[in-house]
This record gives sequence, C-alpha cells and structure tokens, in this order.
Amino acid sequence: MKRLWGKGLLALLVKSASVAAVVAVASTVSISAQAATMTEALVQNYVAAMKTSANNQNINQVASLVADDALISMSRKGKSTSLDKDAYLRLLQNSWSNTSNYRYDISVDNIVITGAQAKANVTTNESWVKDGQKVSFITTSRVTLSASTGNAVLLRAVSQVTIN
Repeated sequence: MKRLWGKGLLALLVKSASVAAVVAVASTVSISAQAATMTEALVQNYVAAMKTSANNQNINQVASLVADDALISMSRKGKSTSLDKDAYLRLLQNSWSNTSNYRYDISVDNIVITGAQAKANVTTNESWVKDGQKVSFITTSRVTLSASTGNAVLLRAVSQVTIN
C-alpha cells in the first residue's frame, strides 16, 4: 500500500510539474502575444519597404506589408469601393501585368502613434505606360498601421485617387 501511495505521489508531483510548466509557457506566450509598440521608425521602415517592394513588383513582399484583415477604401469622382487584402493584391498584380515602366513613390506625414498603431497621412504616386500612354495615379490616404511581429503593416486605408 505504501508503494502505491509513493507512485501516486510521484504521479501527482509529475502532473503538478507539468501543470507548472504549462502555466509558465502560457505566461510566456501571452506576454509575447501582447501587441508590440509602434514607433516612428517602424512607420518609416514600412514606407521604405513598400516603395522597394512595389518598384520591384514583388507581390509577396507587398503582401507581407498588408495585414490579413486589411480594408482599403478608395474614392474617385464620387464613386467608392472597398478592397480586402486579396482584392488589393489582385488589383496591383493586374496593374503590373498590363503595363510597362511601372514606378511607385510614397511619402508619409502627420504620424500619430497610440500603442501598437499609427495613423498617418500617406501620399503615393504611381505611374506606368499602357497602350503607349503614360498614366499616373496620385492617392492621398489616411492610413492605420499596426505593429506586427516587429514590423508595421497596413491595417486600414481611406483613400482619394486622382488620375492624371
């Protein structure tokens, strides 16, 4: 009987140690899962990465700069549309595949940081040649960027598009 009690105690200690280990791991995971702090440097890194990725027509890199649940609202001449991440990436790929001499520039100002997010005014200038004609888009947006895995990603954009 004493021997069974000993095994039972050992099993209880092992279970207790396992529970303690699980609690310790869960605590570490919850600390790691807490939102990262947004910084102006992360915003500037996002801008530089987006410019390079778009000019290199690297859709995978652009995709990594857009949150999976992103929402992009665009307006032009009183008409509006909203795009999720997949629709935005398809639009970008179609632009690249149906044009030549694609160029992209981006600037940011009026950055307001709160915790894990930043709101900023973003202006993008895109140009390309299609059917022998040069086309340029100027988009002014109010965006929300979110800190994710040490980087800033686009979460929301409300944009006004001008075609020249």
